Amino acid sequence: MDFKYILEARDVSYVYGKGDGANASLKNVSLGIRPGVKTVILGANGAGKSTLFYHFNGVFKPTAGEMFYRGIPMSYQKEHLYELREDVAVVVQNPDEQIFSSTVEEDVAFGPMNLNLHPDIVEGRIRDSLFKVGMEDYRYRSTTQLSYGQKKRVAIAGALAMEPKVLILDEPTAGLDPQMSQEVMELVDQMCLAGTTVIISTHDVDLAFAWAEEIHVLRHGALVFSGEPEDFFNDRDSVALAGLTLPHTFSVNRSLEGIRGQPEAPYPRTNSQLLAKLSPPEARFGALRIMPLPESEDLDHEDEGLRVGIYGFKTRRAFKDRGLRADIYFNAVEGCCLSAMQGRNTVLYCDPELVDVVRRRVADLSKFGRSPEVIQ
Repeated sequence: MDFKYILEARDVSYVYGKGDGANASLKNVSLGIRPGVKTVILGANGAGKSTLFYHFNGVFKPTAGEMFYRGIPMSYQKEHLYELREDVAVVVQNPDEQIFSSTVEEDVAFGPMNLNLHPDIVEGRIRDSLFKVGMEDYRYRSTTQLSYGQKKRVAIAGALAMEPKVLILDEPTAGLDPQMSQEVMELVDQMCLAGTTVIISTHDVDLAFAWAEEIHVLRHGALVFSGEPEDFFNDRDSVALAGLTLPHTFSVNRSLEGIRGQPEAPYPRTNSQLLAKLSPPEARFGALRIMPLPESEDLDHEDEGLRVGIYGFKTRRAFKDRGLRADIYFNAVEGCCLSAMQGRNTVLYCDPELVDVVRRRVADLSKFGRSPEVIQ
């Protein structure tokens, strides 16, 4: 890899309209997206997040400045844009702006078919991407008969079917109920683990703080911060000026540590990290068993009395196909940690390739205080 940033903006400005009606949506923005780093573009509504995203895949050309992909200046010739959009997929906030085919199947197939892929490959991508977003049962449904949340999942499936190197999601949880939001973020996590660079725009500070490794904050079209989330939220004035508030866990941690007279760092980003930091040594935790998905049909024969969580595409499919129960379907790593920390013995089934990832996330709780005992 001979480039530092997979996507980069250098002194990019963009102006809508001309003359007296001109409006600068981006103002001298310079930022870089590091490959494989979970990145959030954060800002209040109207900050310029969506405009920036349209520069990432060449829909908009900067009024001033320059965009780069994999260290090379973007070309706006048709053949170069075609190649760029094979690699960089954008899912817009409103799915009605992205879905235009009459059926779910046709809409998801549109991108792969335009790549002139073999029909068998196209079929596989349709099937896999619809399963990942939980829409496989709606494959032949008219897109006009879908709810807003279902349309949003179809739009994401269409992007996944392209197997992009970069997946850009504009307000991915906006308009979704809490459970569906968790489902989308679990999908995003697995895309990251598979090697896709994922960029999210949001004004949801809790989502940004819990998920992002790096954030870039926009205010009225100007970049006001780039770096780790803790550094930004530690500056109350900058947070307020950007039209944002403190994340819940950050605020609670600050208040409680102020009462206890202890340092705020390390900063918990999730409820389980906060609970680990605040739990007294005598608190009774349950055990957490992390189990790779077995081949056996009888997945839960030893799980009587245990809370059961599932994590991963393969595991979710196996539980559905075999009609098995689970207590924690979404955000299961966090949910199972909380369950064990509340004294419940818990088992988390996951795809085999995710076992080490889950173990690391549980072990990371020890950085904040106590972590559940993990058993084989």
